[in-house]
Amino acid sequence: MTLSCTASTGSTEQQIIKNGFAFLPARQARAWLEPSGLKDWQGFAESWNDLGMDLYMADGGRYRRRRYGTFSITGNSLTRKDHQPHYQSRDYNLLNGGVERWFSPITDEMGRHPALAAILQATSTMADHLSPERPQPAPWHVEVHQFRIEAASDAEALPTPEGMHRDGVDWVFVFMVNRCNIREGVTSIHALDQQTVLGSFTLTEPLDTAIVDDHRVYHGVTAVEPEDPTLPAYRDVLVVTLRYE
Repeated sequence: MTLSCTASTGSTEQQIIKNGFAFLPARQARAWLEPSGLKDWQGFAESWNDLGMDLYMADGGRYRRRRYGTFSITGNSLTRKDHQPHYQSRDYNLLNGGVERWFSPITDEMGRHPALAAILQATSTMADHLSPERPQPAPWHVEVHQFRIEAASDAEALPTPEGMHRDGVDWVFVFMVNRCNIREGVTSIHALDQQTVLGSFTLTEPLDTAIVDDHRVYHGVTAVEPEDPTLPAYRDVLVVTLRYE
């Protein structure tokens, strides 16, 4: 039975309140996003073929491509901010934190794309619902990351090279965009002791979604490997984080 948008969203929010995270299968994610204007998902996904190399990998890896953009959202008002560096303290990212990292910006076309606009509207609305203690209306600082992890048989390809981590924000949304010729890439959720496993799942279908309360849980993803090492292999995801300004 297909869940209605309201039922799906309400159920998902209850899961997050109870557990600190939720996995939303693609069918339910699409039902959640379409009322916010989700359109031309395929055109949006194709933009992952034009990402810049991440040159800030402290492990020396050259397996991650990305683009980055920041937005401000208050209710139905969405504004793109001037391009700025991505910064995480070493408290949250021991591997790559502590420096300003300047990544290629999300293109103007993709920054205005209806798929991204729908995602930003839906995620901020859910974050509003899940943050009753936050003064409202008030803006969210939203960071948007387009990631591609390229897998090869002769080197590790790590979707979360920093390991099990928190991002230093309020809410984290991870949307599967595409998996091509890869295996593994299992998401696991841990309690704040970093030892207790609360759940695990694999984002496999486009729009499979993970939602994480960054204050309550840690999350990480296992390395990905090519199924056929003679062919291109990669994992594409969109990560959206929200932090109260």
